[in-house]
Amino acid sequence: MTEISPVEVTMHVPAAPADLFPYFTDPAHYVQWMGSEAKLEPVPGGVYRIRMPDGFEAAGEFVHVDQPHQVVFSWGFAGEDAAQRTKHKRGEATTGSAMPPGSTQVTVTLDSEGSGTRLTLRHENLPNPELREGHQVAWNTYLPRLAIRAAGGDPGPDPHS
Repeated sequence: MTEISPVEVTMHVPAAPADLFPYFTDPAHYVQWMGSEAKLEPVPGGVYRIRMPDGFEAAGEFVHVDQPHQVVFSWGFAGEDAAQRTKHKRGEATTGSAMPPGSTQVTVTLDSEGSGTRLTLRHENLPNPELREGHQVAWNTYLPRLAIRAAGGDPGPDPHS
């Protein structure tokens, strides 16, 4: 079996790590760049659950929280319905069993860089190339929205609408 390489996205965000950190841990901040509802309990073992405007839901738990430098959470489809709402390049859906709640891991690292932050997101343990590709596209879509919001701008409507 071939190991699936992690998705890794790195970008500069024009906000300090302390100002950026709540966008990963506070529900009111989170939904300003991704999703329509968030239940976040940013302590090890705490709930991580995001609902997108189209009904897709991701679920997991917080693994590690080091404010304001790093947050690690598990990620997976919240259920079969969420899996069916997953968008793919060719309009295909995947099954929920391919990526159950908490089955992958996302590590977000925030390092001071000049007047802002070097954000590095690494998504590991994706089960197949299709889901890796889908998450590569998704993180490269949502993280620029976060940068816009953290700089005080309006990223526009959520692409998962």
